[in-house]
Amino acid sequence: MQPASFRDPYFGNRKGNFQSKDTSYEHFLATGGQVSNGAVAVSSINNTDGVGAGTDRYTQHCGTGSNFPPHSAWVSFENMFNDNKKIMFSSCSQYSQANDDGNEVGSIYNAIQQVAQETKVDHRFILAIILQESGGCVRVPTSNFGVRNPGLMQDHNGDATCNSDITRVVQNPCPQDVITRMVREGSAGTNDGDGLAQCINESRKGDVTAFYIAARLYNSGSVDSSGDLCKGIATHCYSSDIANRLTGWVQAPHGCSLDG
Repeated sequence: MQPASFRDPYFGNRKGNFQSKDTSYEHFLATGGQVSNGAVAVSSINNTDGVGAGTDRYTQHCGTGSNFPPHSAWVSFENMFNDNKKIMFSSCSQYSQANDDGNEVGSIYNAIQQVAQETKVDHRFILAIILQESGGCVRVPTSNFGVRNPGLMQDHNGDATCNSDITRVVQNPCPQDVITRMVREGSAGTNDGDGLAQCINESRKGDVTAFYIAARLYNSGSVDSSGDLCKGIATHCYSSDIANRLTGWVQAPHGCSLDG
């Protein structure tokens, strides 16, 4: 992923997704994951499921998640996707790769909607993680800070990528089926690690805090013993970043200094 000096636009886990197994949270079967708690599972697609566009600003959130934005403050998927197109159409340039074209951005949209129905993970949460991990660059390189993280969601040692660190092949255009598999591996898990669905289940929460804890688990594999989502290993701003993306942050200055 990009070096710590990268700031505008701000995305990327910056320190890799560790998905450590050394955690008090139980890890579920990693492949084919689906949200099991009906209180946070989403079984149908509604593109106008939020408050509209929200506000493009950043507020640092720390703590256990109980003081993070409530579900009622989340933007709608339609607004979130459209407002972040400017990032998706330009995010590959930092990797010296061809930027996404309209068909590829459309394929990301299709993949999110399909996988959200398969996994029962809120489509806005999937989109927020994609933006956090790659900015939606379909040709994002694989990061490796001790764990191999390929694809749009920089998942745990998955197979799907349009910029292979194994074969060195870069696909342009990036096909719909590969994009869908990238989103599925990040959301439903891989043979080697958990996806968003498993992380939501591992949170053992039936309210909005499940998503903020899940974000921390996805990035680091553990939550600090204090319960503070800004503490522990990996990217300390990660859950705060996700909360802000879900409430309208796009290009306002990044207001979290915990990672230097």
